[in-house]
Amino acid sequence: MAFNLTHQLGALAGTPIKSGEMTAPSAESSLSVSPPSARMPISMNMNYTSNRNVSPPMSPVLGSRRADLSVACKAFAVETVEEQRTYKEGGIGGEKGKGGVPVFVMMPLDSVTMGNTVNRRKAMRASLQALKSAGVEGIMIDVWWGLVEREAPGAYNWGGYNELLEMAKKVGLKVQAVMSFHQCGGNVGDSVTIPLPQWVVEEVDKDPDLAYTDQWGRRNHEYISLGADTLPVLKGRTPVQCYSDFMRAFRDNFKHLLGDTIVEIQVGMGPAGELRYPSYPEQDGTWRFPGIGAFQCYDKYSLSSLKAAAEAYGKPEWGGTGPTDAGHYNNWPEDTQFFKKEDGGWNTEYGEFFLTWYSQMLLDHGERILSSAKSIFQDTGVKISVKVAGIHWHYGTRSHAPELTAGYYNTRFRDGYLPIAQMLARHNAIFNFTCIEMRDHEQPQDALCAPEKLVNQVALATLAAEVPLAGENALPRYDDYAHEQILKASALSFDQNSEGENREMCAFTYLRMNPELFKADNWGKFVGFVKKMGEGRDSDRCREEVEREAEHFVHVTQPLVQEAAVALTH
Repeated sequence: MAFNLTHQLGALAGTPIKSGEMTAPSAESSLSVSPPSARMPISMNMNYTSNRNVSPPMSPVLGSRRADLSVACKAFAVETVEEQRTYKEGGIGGEKGKGGVPVFVMMPLDSVTMGNTVNRRKAMRASLQALKSAGVEGIMIDVWWGLVEREAPGAYNWGGYNELLEMAKKVGLKVQAVMSFHQCGGNVGDSVTIPLPQWVVEEVDKDPDLAYTDQWGRRNHEYISLGADTLPVLKGRTPVQCYSDFMRAFRDNFKHLLGDTIVEIQVGMGPAGELRYPSYPEQDGTWRFPGIGAFQCYDKYSLSSLKAAAEAYGKPEWGGTGPTDAGHYNNWPEDTQFFKKEDGGWNTEYGEFFLTWYSQMLLDHGERILSSAKSIFQDTGVKISVKVAGIHWHYGTRSHAPELTAGYYNTRFRDGYLPIAQMLARHNAIFNFTCIEMRDHEQPQDALCAPEKLVNQVALATLAAEVPLAGENALPRYDDYAHEQILKASALSFDQNSEGENREMCAFTYLRMNPELFKADNWGKFVGFVKKMGEGRDSDRCREEVEREAEHFVHVTQPLVQEAAVALTH
């Protein structure tokens, strides 16, 4: 959708964001609270943020490779891809109209075992070769804090990651390494459980307030509460010091691969690796889509900060607790006094005070960790990125309740993504955003979902802050319809008559490598998608020519893909 760019940048500066005003029959005035599963297709009844889900079973069984075919596939890949796409300098997209968008593929969650070895080694090797044959730029790997530093503080075991990264290097794939300081398990599709390091868990057991806490006292153990960021609560170190020491150890261990094989460090900053509060936890059915979630600031460390902020503001009576009228996880905005459109608490002086404090705590958390990451990886040739959640449900309401509880102070009258983009820009970091594959009409409209409008707003925020934007799909999709939406979104096309917006996403990461991807029909579509992404939006080659080339590519590489598929499914 093309909007006037001047108008949209005006919205970013603080004027009402008209494009976010959505309507649905009696949507805001008479929202029903029927179970979400009744309002949406079963395939969509999921957490609509990228939680690195779907870790497929693989088998160690792998047939022997036909060397001549493998060589032929490699040679064909070299000839067909014309020239290696560079991971765009500066993240903005290099020269105007050049390069296209490089595609990375997320690896399974359990690519490295609890024993610190590569999981299903032979299958992994065949799969990486298949991805390379498709023209994929590289892979994304979760480097789990709970695996590497599991046994004792400062004792790092990089075993499985050493081998996996060498595999990627040998095949010729680039790597986005995610510093995963959260636990795996509890989000949609988390098919394996990787807790925080044992010694961290022990400290949280001793002091439960190290966990995020809601107003009912429910603790969330996915990630250490940001309220404790600067306190020496983890065996004499602060959480931020622990994250910094981990990143420094990673740098020192993999310095020979940084800038060449490892091209990006994505710094985990919260649950699912995202810069947010754990406001919509799916574990034990606490939250269900499209509930508004709940504020997560009731641990003693966060409340202490709130108390100090209220006193500094001159309203000490506001410092005792967060909002008490913000409903429950599965309420809708109009069910609550705080989030309702007319005279809601969010739009009062108290609401502005609380939401400013709550969102600023998240920004400060990001600032602290990014400052450290920037210093650690300076002059190594890698880019730094941060992932932000695509919370698109109830986006068409005035309060944007689910975004507020997650820590994004975004309402119909206030842009919450520009401050995040500006914070990332100060550290030359990439803004990584999800739900790129979604279309508004695919989502339940009674919940006023608007992923396309949300992506548009975020893209404009990154444009205004001059920060590079990268994307991910939130859910596994193998159909051309989703691929076309990704192509459209990654082109960052706004008003074609406006100047200054001629850029593309700096990269796209596809969720995820699994047996479904290697099925013949899905693989054919995927190869075509990768080829089109690589062409770039300003390519003068016709669509039919690109598709014919992709079909030939699929045909020639099919035996290698079949080998990978067999390895993954047996």
